[in-house]
Amino acid sequence: MTEVPGSLPPAAPQLNAAAATVEPFKASRLAVVGTGVMAEAITSGLLRQGLLAPSQVTCSHPRPARRDQLRLTLGVDVTADNGKAVEGADLVLLAVKPQVLPRVLPEVSHKLTAGALVVSIVAGASTKVLGRALGHPPLVRAMPNTPAQIGAGMTVWFSTPDVGPADLRRAQLLLAALGEEIQVQDEAQVAMATAVSGTGPTYTLLFIESLIDAAVHLGFPRHVARRLVLSTASGSVAFAAQSNKHVSELRDMVTSPGGTSAEALAALERGRFRTVLSDAVWAAYRRTVQLEANLEGEPVAAPPD
Repeated sequence: MTEVPGSLPPAAPQLNAAAATVEPFKASRLAVVGTGVMAEAITSGLLRQGLLAPSQVTCSHPRPARRDQLRLTLGVDVTADNGKAVEGADLVLLAVKPQVLPRVLPEVSHKLTAGALVVSIVAGASTKVLGRALGHPPLVRAMPNTPAQIGAGMTVWFSTPDVGPADLRRAQLLLAALGEEIQVQDEAQVAMATAVSGTGPTYTLLFIESLIDAAVHLGFPRHVARRLVLSTASGSVAFAAQSNKHVSELRDMVTSPGGTSAEALAALERGRFRTVLSDAVWAAYRRTVQLEANLEGEPVAAPPD
């Protein structure tokens, strides 16, 4: 686990690596409240890695067709009753839309098992809001992103002081099923991550789409343009990830004076590329802060520009 700062206690020495991973979930019951795409990705990751069996999982969703799909694809128990889903569960994943959270929290609050760990991936839902509505202190607030659906996600998470070492371990393993995870000690950084890593795939995919369109405009067939751009993007990320150099140094390595890269960069700078991207990140962050304030019922104080 990547943690900022601090660390989790190591697994007991008598367990091998596989057993140490499975052990925290051996007697667990997971309730997934609001099983949308991201919640399904988490659940399927846990099942795929053998951390939980389908018989240990209950998923709730209001639509019958969606429940039937979850039962068929995952083999888990399903229900339309959020309160029923969490009965007897020692691990609860809250994954509903922010706008329905005020209705859902009272449905589950009186059904929660004492000591159950509640992990929320609801955008804008602070542990203050969750703790007040649930009357339940052990909480983890997490922000995953869409590449989590293929196990390549990035999740930033925060835990309240009431989460003990064993539950920290369970939270870390649950979120690691999605890809990389980083634990932070300041909850405000989860809101910041919403605007950077959480919304980041949106910016990246728009850039990829635009570059594909530009390649088609040059004259490439679209399927060739798509292959060129996706390979270039993934290779550039891998290159940056494996290098110890600052990304600006890597960019300078391929920018010859008076060359094609220099000409392209000049055009991007004239178009205020950096500023527009920064504005987009700040817009996403301000929206996250607004969602938090709405859920807390407090006046919105926009973060500084």
